[in-house]
Order: sequence, then C-alpha cells, then structure tokens
Amino acid sequence: MQFDVWAPKALERVTLWLDGAERALARMPGRDGWWSVEAEAGEGARYGFALDNGPVLPDPRSRRQPDGPDGPSAVVLPDSHAWRHDWAGRDLRHAVLYEMHVGTYTHEGTLDAAAARLDELVDLGITHVELMPVCPFPGVHGWGYDGVAPWAVHEPYGGPAALKRFVDAAHGHGLGVVLDVVHNHLGPSGNHLPAFGPYFTPTHPTPWGAAVNLDAPGSDEVRAYLTGSALAWLRDYRLDGLRLDAIHALADDRALTFLEELSTAVDALSRELGRPLSLIAESDRCDPRTTAPREIGGLGLHAQWNDDFHHAVHTALTGEAQGYYADFAVAPLAALAKTLTHGFFHDGTYSTFRGRTHGRPVDVTHTPAYRFIGYAQTHDQIGNRALGDRLAASLSPGLLACAAALVLTGPYTPMLFMGEEWGAGTPWQFFTDHTDPELAAAVREGRRREFAAHGWVEAEVPDPQDPATYERSRLDRSERERPPHARLLAWHRELIALRRAQPDLADPDLAAVKVAYDERAGWLAVRRGEVRIAVNLSEEPVAIPLGRGGRVLAAWDPVQAPGPEGLLRLAGHSCAVLADF
Repeated sequence: MQFDVWAPKALERVTLWLDGAERALARMPGRDGWWSVEAEAGEGARYGFALDNGPVLPDPRSRRQPDGPDGPSAVVLPDSHAWRHDWAGRDLRHAVLYEMHVGTYTHEGTLDAAAARLDELVDLGITHVELMPVCPFPGVHGWGYDGVAPWAVHEPYGGPAALKRFVDAAHGHGLGVVLDVVHNHLGPSGNHLPAFGPYFTPTHPTPWGAAVNLDAPGSDEVRAYLTGSALAWLRDYRLDGLRLDAIHALADDRALTFLEELSTAVDALSRELGRPLSLIAESDRCDPRTTAPREIGGLGLHAQWNDDFHHAVHTALTGEAQGYYADFAVAPLAALAKTLTHGFFHDGTYSTFRGRTHGRPVDVTHTPAYRFIGYAQTHDQIGNRALGDRLAASLSPGLLACAAALVLTGPYTPMLFMGEEWGAGTPWQFFTDHTDPELAAAVREGRRREFAAHGWVEAEVPDPQDPATYERSRLDRSERERPPHARLLAWHRELIALRRAQPDLADPDLAAVKVAYDERAGWLAVRRGEVRIAVNLSEEPVAIPLGRGGRVLAAWDPVQAPGPEGLLRLAGHSCAVLADF
C-alpha cells in the first residue's frame, strides 16, 4: 500500500517507521511538499513518520490511534468492515434529531453499547442521531472538542471499527447518523500537525492560539486536509451528515471561503453516492447566508442551529436574564413569537450582550423552516452553565412538557439532547481527562475563575478533572420507568408521532406560522395550518381565545376543546395541541 504525507517542513528526508522497520520516502513529482513510499502493511500495522531524523510522529491523516494521540498510527484497510445494510440515505426534511455523547449515553460509554440502545430512539420517533465529536483526544473522558486527529475515532469509544458498526446498526433501524466535527481548532495536547507543515497561522489570533490556516500560505493543502476528512466520514463511514462546530470561529479572509468549498465538495459526493448528505452549521452570526444557496452568494450549507430560538424558549420558561439572555428576557413571549415566525431574534437589532447591532433578517418567503434546527437544550446550553444543570433541575414537569411542545410541534427541525425526553435528573457537566498536569490545572482554575466572575463561589464549580464530574454526567436510565420521567417520555413520544401524522406540522413555510400571546398572563398560541399549539407558562389557569370548535390532538393535562365562547382553558404549566376539525 502507499503511504503519503504532506510534510513541507522536512528539509532533507522523511522516514516511514512501519512495525519497527524503516523506509525512506521520496518526494512526489508535481506535488510540492508531498512525500510517498510503497510498503506492505496489513490491518492494524503500527506506523509513523520521522522528519529529518526527528521523533516518530503519527500520520496527520491517521485513521486509528490505538494508543492515543501521541502513539503510533495503525493501518485501517478500506474493506475491513462488511456492511450489513443497504442505505438510501435520509435528509433533514421531516427529521427529528437526537444529540448524543457516546461516553455518557450508556454506563459502558462505548459506541457498541450505544448501538444496543438504538431501538429506544426508534420507539421515541427519532430519525437522526447526532453524535458529539469522536476524534481522539488525550485521556479517556471528555466532550470531544479537544480532538487532535480529525480522521480518526477515539479508541476508548471503540475506534473506527466500532463507529462503522454503530452507523451500520443505525441504518438497519432506519436512523440516519450525523457527526459533530471541529474545524476551527485542535486540542492543546497531542497535536503534532505543526511539525509537518503550516496547518496553523498566527495571522489570526483565536482563543485557542494560532488559527487553523484557511487563508495564509499553505492554506490550499490545509483546506484539502479538512475537506478530505469530511468526505471520508461521509463516504467511508456512510454518515448522513456533519455538524460543523462554531463556524463563526473559522478565520478565513479568502474570496472563496472554505465553507463554500466544503459544501460544494459534499454536494458533489452526494450526487456521486446517490444519497442525501447534510452539513449543519453552528453559528452565532444570525446570518441567513449560512444556508442560502451558493448561486446567490450563500455558503450552501444545509441547516444551522438556531440559538435565538433556544434563548427565547429558555427565558420564557425560566425567567433568567443574565448574559446573552438579557435582550430576550425584556419580553420573553414577544421574543419567542419573533423567533417562531422570523427565524432570528437578532436580525439587525441591537444586542446588549455584544454591545452592537447583530444579525440579518431572514427572507421567510424563500427560506424553508427546516433549515433551522430548533431545541430547548443542547450540550452547550447545559454544560456551559456552572453546575451543568438541565431544565429539569428547576422546572416543573408541566413546563418541561411545554418546552417539548414548542420544539416538537414548532416550524424548525427539532432536536433533543440525550435524556431530555424523560426529563433526566442527571446534570451534564464540563469534564476533562487531560494527561498533562499543567494543562489540567489551567483548565480547572480557568473555569473556576470564569464563573467566580459571575458571582459563583469557586469551590462550588465542579472540577472538570475529577472523575466524579464525569460520573455525575452519565445518564441514569432507570429514571425512564419512574414518575414523572415516564410521563414525560410518553409525552415526547406522542408529540413526535403527532408531528409525523399531521402534515401541517411539517410545513416548511415559515411565513405561514402565526403566533398570538399574552405577556402578562403567560400564554402563547401558535397556528400552523389547521393545527394550533397552546402553552401556559404561568402557574395560574388561563383562558386562551383560540376560536370555536376543533378537537384535542394531545394535551399534558385533561382539557376540552373551546366551546361557543372560543376559549381554551388550560391549567397552569400545561399545554395542548388541537386541530380545527
């Protein structure tokens, strides 16, 4: 097989170390900075590259790091997995996403253990599993956003073979799989790319140090490296899409941006494979150009997370007003109504949190609603709180039911964070397992200082390096059978089934969504075609003027359809879904 490496920093020689044997690589004609050699190698053979008689380093394009990011790479042959299920693909229209962290979803914390639970997601009505990052990082436990080998799979999760088994099993259950990938930085420990070439540039300072090189000299190869990784996930692992972490943190001043190149390449691969492939952006820019077609000046990505919708839901449910919630909390139901009908709350409005005008209006007549991902909780919005407390830690079951109704009957592609469907009582805290003692101490102290600045007692902030922080964050599956969790689980299942059964709830026309609300009384009603959704976020019963007639499709508490007076009477902390006929 052929071993290639881009190593422009090598002055005289590059050596392949393969199972203890040494072989010299030759420069590749016509490919500046590339070196290559042919060598016999079987599945699992250990190898690495040494530049100019330096230390042996893992392959930048390594598919497997069995001993962690600092160890040798291992060969993964392309035909090593016998796929059991043919798969035509599944796009985001009519999708219901489920964000999953492999390490805390099950007690075992492996891909195989998660695959054994996929029937639960099918029963719930989920269509796509969105895996948090699985690239290798130092240690065993972590969120995954400090990965350092963008082509490989974290060995404690089961490595690349386990990811293929997971995707194969998911497809066998009719589930699509989306993978969260990080292109804006690599982790601070175990990153050997700078030894090979200009993968990073000091041109743009970032919170992580030098920026990933997308626009400086050598950036053509760095872009090809990241695009190649993305295409490998989609092609070799048969994934259905990628979630692109924090694209606003990509420093890229070239006329043709990396994201446009990436979306072009993914669309081409989709046509080649004959199945839909999706790119889902995380972006805090509130910019509809993220998902606009490239032909009209957009980036051509297929969907984006809508944090504005989350913030509106969160403030309406909790009354919190700190940080970026401040503008939403001024009139939370008005903010929620705006995000339900116009996409973004900040669409050219002043952001107190940023101290400037922010966002751009969405053309609701031409932007299908499914291009926005809607959610009440995510790993970020829970885990970036000091204690990692979920909504269930402070809200009544009725308010959790209202949150589910807003997300699962709303206009956007709904997404749940693992355990949300039963109101999990376990927190989701920030945990790490850094093997570098200095880095571990810096992360611990940095997090405590961050929250101390917001009034927290430092000692109350969980230590990310303490194994107990990770242990607390693992789901307790026994909750599913106990009240009130079992009732919440049944409610989520009922709402997802209703979304599938009622065509109006899958209508992508954002301009057709109508919302009425009473800020003082605490109720909000949404009309989607012939379906009406009403939530009462106050503790007191309310009478909501919905109009006469109709029938109840689903309700958290027993409720009658509006009588001649046209009023729907909802108990406190309750919600209902009705049809006109």
